[in-house]
Amino acid sequence: MNMKPNHKRIAAATAVAALVTAGTVGAARALSGDDDARDRPIPASELERAERAALAETGGGTVTGTEVDDEESTYEVEVTLDGGNQVDVQLDEDFQVVGTEGDDDSGSDD
Repeated sequence: MNMKPNHKRIAAATAVAALVTAGTVGAARALSGDDDARDRPIPASELERAERAALAETGGGTVTGTEVDDEESTYEVEVTLDGGNQVDVQLDEDFQVVGTEGDDDSGSDD
């Protein structure tokens, strides 16, 4: 049996190594619970309604982040209040508030 490396064997070994690496990285992300890898901002077509609903709930502030299909709701809007505290407002598919959570966890989960 000829054990000399040839181009086909090298290419096959490289492909297998790449697949194993990709699978390992994907599994590690899934097991780590790293939601940042899946975070998607609210699309522009829905953003204004989501921002308006969240700001009405908090009584003002500045929208500093958004997310679609959050683990708790359809939309999540992060609002930074004038005093610097942050509030996450959870909205359903109709942009109705289904819960809020503040920095100090004193928000409600309605």
